[in-house]
Amino acid sequence: MDDEYLLVVNGKPEGPYTLDELRAKRIQADDFVKTASMVDYKEAHEIAELRSIFGFRLQSVVPQYFGAFDQRVLAALIDWLIVTGVFVVPALLAVLLIGDKQIRVILSLSLLVVVPLANLVYHIVMEGSARQATFGKKVLKIRVCNLDGSDIDTAKAAGRNLAKVFSALTFFVGYIICFFNKKQQCLHDMIAGTLVMRDRLV
Repeated sequence: MDDEYLLVVNGKPEGPYTLDELRAKRIQADDFVKTASMVDYKEAHEIAELRSIFGFRLQSVVPQYFGAFDQRVLAALIDWLIVTGVFVVPALLAVLLIGDKQIRVILSLSLLVVVPLANLVYHIVMEGSARQATFGKKVLKIRVCNLDGSDIDTAKAAGRNLAKVFSALTFFVGYIICFFNKKQQCLHDMIAGTLVMRDRLV
């Protein structure tokens, strides 16, 4: 039921509890709670019903849970497989059916341009949408956001993905630096002013 909440106590979900039970437990504004219909845990002050009942004041939410490097790499691999499959499978069928060797070579070489370009567009569209994540990121439960945790728009998504050129041109040091900062930002995240967040409790 949506009027019952799981409550995180000492890092572990407990409940579900009714509103009266939450009151008895002296729930605080920064306690993490979740109903059955919610995708992720939220701080109590983020939920309008709890603000109204318990008198919490809506506070700014500072992102604290960041996508790890291995999550990001695996998400990227999934996305490359998806995008590549969309173009390579039809191209292979065409190569098998076309008898002209020159056309087959041109078609095969064109994939070297089409696939990376399609991958770029795919990332921009998906990350700049309400989903805030590609299919790969969704599977790994991570998403791209602004520094305050809010959704990015298409322009910000475009800037972030184009900035990946700088992360690569630095002999991939731009990716490795995510190991050396608390927010686990790669160089392109720093340039675009973005974060990769993961679900709060995984």
